[in-house]
Amino acid sequence: MIKRKKTREISLGDVKIGGDNPISIQSMTNTPTADVEKTVTQIRELSAAGCDIIRVAANTPEAAKAIKQIKAQINIPIIADIHFDYKLALLAIEAGVDGLRLNPGNIGDSDKVKIVVDAAKTNKIPIRIGVNSGSLSKEKIAKYGVTAEAIVESALEHVRILEAENFFDMKISVKASSVPLTLDCYRLLSEKVDYPLHLGVTEAGTEFGGTIKSSIGIGTLLAEGIGDTIRVSLTADPVREVIVAKQILQALHLKQGLEIVSCPTCGRTEIDLISIAKEVEIRLKEFAEKNISVAVMGCIVNGPGEAREADFGIAGGKGEGLLFIKGEIVKKVPENILVDELIKLIRENIEK
Repeated sequence: MIKRKKTREISLGDVKIGGDNPISIQSMTNTPTADVEKTVTQIRELSAAGCDIIRVAANTPEAAKAIKQIKAQINIPIIADIHFDYKLALLAIEAGVDGLRLNPGNIGDSDKVKIVVDAAKTNKIPIRIGVNSGSLSKEKIAKYGVTAEAIVESALEHVRILEAENFFDMKISVKASSVPLTLDCYRLLSEKVDYPLHLGVTEAGTEFGGTIKSSIGIGTLLAEGIGDTIRVSLTADPVREVIVAKQILQALHLKQGLEIVSCPTCGRTEIDLISIAKEVEIRLKEFAEKNISVAVMGCIVNGPGEAREADFGIAGGKGEGLLFIKGEIVKKVPENILVDELIKLIRENIEK
């Protein structure tokens, strides 16, 4: 059982972050925010996939103002991503945004920061401080190089700017594209603050490579009890980010849901296990929110024996397979109807 570090609690819309609350999943739209129809469509797809919080780019006045129309058509909190122009933050707040992602040090002098902070306070809008390895100042690089010390010190400088304005409703991220550096950053930061932390490996890469890097980086930190909200950053459809994030949380038993266990093929396998496993994965989507485990095993050696704890499962034979529940064999059926019978078995038993 993972023992999570208890951080202070903040509220982002109706989603609570930190404290004893579940780890939330975030993603970011890749549509032009000012295109309300496209952005709303994508947010709904992300929400259906399991996204808890969505971030949009508020890079123009039109984009910031569009948040009002977008928010009226979605059911999850929305964060505005702000850089350089404090007026965009004010427009997003006016549009009813639920949270801001900005670094106070890059939106202008202290007077401008105070204006944004006062507006955020009045509207009870939390702010995420986010420092990436690629956004370090020349001074920090000259002093430390691109290191965890440089990234964390930079983040804490931004935090102190907000704290000086008596603003404490914040979460922090310190991402790098290097997994070891990301781990060092979050471990160091976690020792220094009790603010909730937003985890991610920035610019992780394409769907395959980025999934591996994100799983190692985010998964390692979560296993150590660090982290309150996560985003998997992939050069891919944002929906894939959410799917991977859910899998990471489920693998660590930090989120309930469907778990599929399948064995590698070997010389004992006498059914088309790869095709069957793929079909099972597709057809079990209707049970995605059910807290059940399903095993797809290639032979009697691996299942039901090794998969005894699975709620339901298949064990292959020669052109046929066994169906089992909790390690107990239910019946033997031909290979061509194995998946159909498995789905039928699950429906019959989870409805009881």
